[in-house]
Amino acid sequence: MNDLPTDPGTDDGALLSVRGVDVGYRTGRRTHVTAVHDVSFDLHPGQSMALVGESGCGKTTLGLGLLRLLPRTGVIPSGEILFRRKDGTRVDVRTLQKENLRRFRWSEAAMVFQGAMNAFNPVLRIEDHFVDTFRAHENGRRRPRREILEQSAELLEMVRLDPARVLNAFPHELSGGMRQRSLIALALALRPQLLILDEPTTALDLLTQRSIVERLAELREQLRFSMVFITHDLGLAAELADRVGTMYAGRLIETGTTRDIFHRSRHPYTSALIDSVPPVAGDLHVPESLPGGPPSLHALPPGCSFAPRCAHALTDCDLTRPTLDVLVPRGEGLSHAAACLRSTDAEIHAEGVPR
Repeated sequence: MNDLPTDPGTDDGALLSVRGVDVGYRTGRRTHVTAVHDVSFDLHPGQSMALVGESGCGKTTLGLGLLRLLPRTGVIPSGEILFRRKDGTRVDVRTLQKENLRRFRWSEAAMVFQGAMNAFNPVLRIEDHFVDTFRAHENGRRRPRREILEQSAELLEMVRLDPARVLNAFPHELSGGMRQRSLIALALALRPQLLILDEPTTALDLLTQRSIVERLAELREQLRFSMVFITHDLGLAAELADRVGTMYAGRLIETGTTRDIFHRSRHPYTSALIDSVPPVAGDLHVPESLPGGPPSLHALPPGCSFAPRCAHALTDCDLTRPTLDVLVPRGEGLSHAAACLRSTDAEIHAEGVPR
């Protein structure tokens, strides 16, 4: 059954405990490039965590790895992905066999993919997607199609869609926002404890984005699921997340509450990301672009991966890779931690100043 005994190194109250996870892609028979390095964090019931960073920093790879939805070339060579199921038992997702993994997805944890058009089968109506999902997890019981469609209609109403219009439609007959909300409803069909969303508002207009953000917040309050969402939109992270994790070059380099990250960031990369976005309130300032780009995953520098782009780098930064050290300890995974040799340097980080 892959159930695990209590591990003293794991937070027993956590829904999801990620420990030292590496994720890579095979580039040959015996070689692979590591896209996610040594990531560890805890997510507690009802919490929402945003993963932010530039393109190519490993956010989507990590999200796919948590549910083992990587492409065929993807591998998770090390680490643990411990999940506390609805019955209270804990399982390492990395060790689940094919059938157990299939049942774990949707019923315990589900994912909303980037680009809703690509997530739906274009030759199936929306109602067929719901029917297939429910019947794949009925454990031998075959409910009438009418009963499944009634439940599907309730789910669509939860995301403020008209079931009479949506269920009988093909994906291409719906707008981008309607497809995205349909996908969220489908992901919540079996009441998972964890929902992972990859750029849930990409390519949508501002009004549609606002509608989806508001509905996600309402659904999380109503259904009490935990959430990990991947985004480039720092405003979305500030609004929907309890916690934020900044990723760079495949590593988690800063984690903390939303207030920690946006008011007291302790890594120069996090500060640079925030400074590159114009504020919507308060004193206006000219956004500062971040020079250069992330390093190649094939040739990471020996020290801090951000050092070549960092205006505050020391000589030691080129030689020493900093660890993710806790700066402000708190319970339930809410500690503020940063991987920077100058994380406590007052002249770099202005305490308590909103950015």
